[in-house]
Amino acid sequence: MNNKVQSKEKKDFWGFPVAHFTYFFCWQIIFGYLTLWLEQVGHLTGVEAGMIFSLMSGLSLIFQPVFGVISDRLIFKKALVLTISIAMILVGPYFQWLFMPLMKTNHFLVSLVTGLYLSFVLSGGVSTIEQYVQRASLANKFEYGHSRMGGSLGGAVASFLGGRLFLMNPNAIFWAMSVSAIILTCTWLFSTKIHLDNASAAGGANDDKLDLSLIGSIFKLRNFWFLSLFYIGTSAIYDVFDQQFIIFFKQFFASNAAGTSAYSYLTTAQIVLEFVLMFPMPYIINKIGSRNGLIIYGIILAARIIGSALSPNVFWVIVLRLLAGFEMPLVLVSIMKYISGSFDLRLYATVYALASNFAKQISVFIFSTVAGNWYDALGFQHTYFILGGIVLVITIICAFGLKKEDPVQAGEVEQK
Repeated sequence: MNNKVQSKEKKDFWGFPVAHFTYFFCWQIIFGYLTLWLEQVGHLTGVEAGMIFSLMSGLSLIFQPVFGVISDRLIFKKALVLTISIAMILVGPYFQWLFMPLMKTNHFLVSLVTGLYLSFVLSGGVSTIEQYVQRASLANKFEYGHSRMGGSLGGAVASFLGGRLFLMNPNAIFWAMSVSAIILTCTWLFSTKIHLDNASAAGGANDDKLDLSLIGSIFKLRNFWFLSLFYIGTSAIYDVFDQQFIIFFKQFFASNAAGTSAYSYLTTAQIVLEFVLMFPMPYIINKIGSRNGLIIYGIILAARIIGSALSPNVFWVIVLRLLAGFEMPLVLVSIMKYISGSFDLRLYATVYALASNFAKQISVFIFSTVAGNWYDALGFQHTYFILGGIVLVITIICAFGLKKEDPVQAGEVEQK
């Protein structure tokens, strides 16, 4: 009987890392190669490319709070995650047949349309996918971090294949996304069963009546604002730093092709490291605490950005870049456990969407265009000094402001 139960739990786990794999394959393609595509195929300047990312982040502000509230209402119903995955199937046709004609008419129009579309499926949709799997982990009794290993593996595969696909045909990267999105849609439909008998562990059963006063209470919490500030000053800066990193990296090589190929290998190695570390990370966070995990993440990120500015050669750039393979498991596992242990579980998706994504996207929206101007006017080194300094200051502030989580509610220790 016990063997049957264990088999059932394993069967109900594997669909979630597949969903993570396919979704973050698409994520890595966009955030790893879209800037390069815009530069080489779209012939955009740093400011124009930054504008697309700014609009992408800015428009996601419409989706983040709405998706959070809807997710807390749907809980385990799949309508929203399916809508996102189906919409992602159209990435290939959009960039193949619509983007360039729109560019010929109006640059702002193409920025608006591209930002709206990508923010829906990626910048806006990521919190929906992540919180759904986190809730499933609570109901099905598996570690979220172990499912998220699928996302790391998907990112590694995307990085490994992306550079080669780009060199063969730049548009091929978007068609690869469409294929991955088809697999994601099928996974949601057929391979992500939830143990509804344990739904209360993930925030209770579905309730058609949305308690707006309960949602409004989030904004009265001091800890919510510190968590939002933390994401504004760390993860948002990480995204801005990452957007045009490939252009900085290529400066160390004699040709664009050599730089693109090396970047593909580097990013693959980074995400493989992320994949490997994702397995022990839940146990590490259980030992040190999720709040401490967040602060350590901020310190490492600041050191990595400032260190990139000081790097005398490509060797040190590569070493510092590989630190991201440790950063991502650290922050991903920490934030999931921290929100679970510090806020009402019924509002998990709303808190995650607002603090970890909505607030973050406000910062990305502002800094993408600002950093684009800094890259053009000041150069990468000086811009990295500024961005790293911001991360360090915010991390120090939040080290004193974030409250300690409840380790039992966070799943860091078992209830005695």
